[in-house]
Amino acid sequence: MIKAIAIFDIDGVIRDVSGSYRRALADTVEHFTNLAYRPTSLEIDQLKSEGTWNNDWEASQELIYRYFQTQGQSREQLQLEYQTIVAFFQSRYRGTDPENWNGYICDEPLLLQPSYLEQLTQGAIAWGFFSGATRGSATYVLENRLGLKSPVLVAMEDAPGKPDPTGLFATLNLLENTIDNNALIVYIGDTVADMYTVEKARSLKPDRRWIGVGVLPPHVQETAVRRDAYTQTLLTAGAAVVLNNVQELTPAQIEELSKRSPESMF
Repeated sequence: MIKAIAIFDIDGVIRDVSGSYRRALADTVEHFTNLAYRPTSLEIDQLKSEGTWNNDWEASQELIYRYFQTQGQSREQLQLEYQTIVAFFQSRYRGTDPENWNGYICDEPLLLQPSYLEQLTQGAIAWGFFSGATRGSATYVLENRLGLKSPVLVAMEDAPGKPDPTGLFATLNLLENTIDNNALIVYIGDTVADMYTVEKARSLKPDRRWIGVGVLPPHVQETAVRRDAYTQTLLTAGAAVVLNNVQELTPAQIEELSKRSPESMF
């Protein structure tokens, strides 16, 4: 019998995107501000802590707008072309060859091993992925890099952006088509938007048991001060626990989390 369902975000959880997505974001903002402004890693975190900028294309556009507003220009004056921003971002992230990607994505360090997912399966825990990454990017890491065979995946093209929980529900439905039970649902993510997604899922489907687990992305673990601050941000956003690496979420810990009452967790 399946004991729980683990649904994973991808960026910052399955792969380290500090040198890829986040680098492409900074490149994009720098390019469209005419090399006048390149956001720091901390500034990107501060934007994402608002809980509504999970999409890095939209986050890039927002930082460009905010920079020019500090220079006295209104959003209406700028008339930024969103698709032009997306195209530049993708030229850095995916690269210049649409068939054989040669961009930053090729060098993303993995944050878990396939053996970890096998451990979950052996522990009677079903698993899948719900990510704001494009399906192409998500499939690249899951199938090409991790070697998974047609994993359950809901990506950017399949659902509204987080913190809307529609994609989380869709992932759950795909998994429950095969297991059909009322197991504990754990969503594992690295951002405020991920934790807000769990909160919204709980409010819309209170008959289910939802737990948000935070994972610290590698770039915030460089100093204790930043690690602690980011940990507190995720806890405040609703995380039941915050881990340094996703593989710390063992079947035993999931079982321990399932024993907590809603009152003690939230």
